[in-house]
Amino acid sequence: MSVRHAVLGLLHQRARHGYELHAALTSLGGGEVWDVKAAQIYATLDRLAESGLVREQPGTQSGGPQRRPFELTDAGLTELRSWFSMPVKTGYQRDEFFLKLMLAITSGVQDPYSVLRTQRTSLYRDLHELMTHRQEASARAALAQQLQLEQAVMHVEADLRWLELIEGRLDDMAKQTTVEPAPKPRGRPRKNPQSPDGE
Repeated sequence: MSVRHAVLGLLHQRARHGYELHAALTSLGGGEVWDVKAAQIYATLDRLAESGLVREQPGTQSGGPQRRPFELTDAGLTELRSWFSMPVKTGYQRDEFFLKLMLAITSGVQDPYSVLRTQRTSLYRDLHELMTHRQEASARAALAQQLQLEQAVMHVEADLRWLELIEGRLDDMAKQTTVEPAPKPRGRPRKNPQSPDGE
């Protein structure tokens, strides 16, 4: 999550000081989804102010960082609109587990089926915790938190189906030849003896 842009979005609603921003961000995320410390909010406000994206409200008496209301500037609104216009990039193409699995296949250090079992056990544990949390929170949680929990459950379930797909093709993966880059010659290139200048 971009704390920077979350702060800009909350300040677009109205001017707020650090404590209010922390409380609003916690509420926006359903209370437990985003672990953002108050100190991170204050540091973000300082950086945004240095960049000219927010400013202290005029006529504010100094009451410490927790009581200094900030408001959005025109530059901050432009930055916020630019953020809303861009898609959120996922990290699916740089998956650490997949790299670990491929190294298990090619290095022989670990049985790849064992790596799969370890990952599947961890995912089932995560799924159980999410389902329990969803069941306990369903009666009292806001709709936003319920939807976030549903998203997390669906991601874990999709990962479990993906592991099943990999397990069914693991032997074929192991038979494929790993592509190795061509070795580059070391040292300086040899001189051409037929060249007049020796090159």
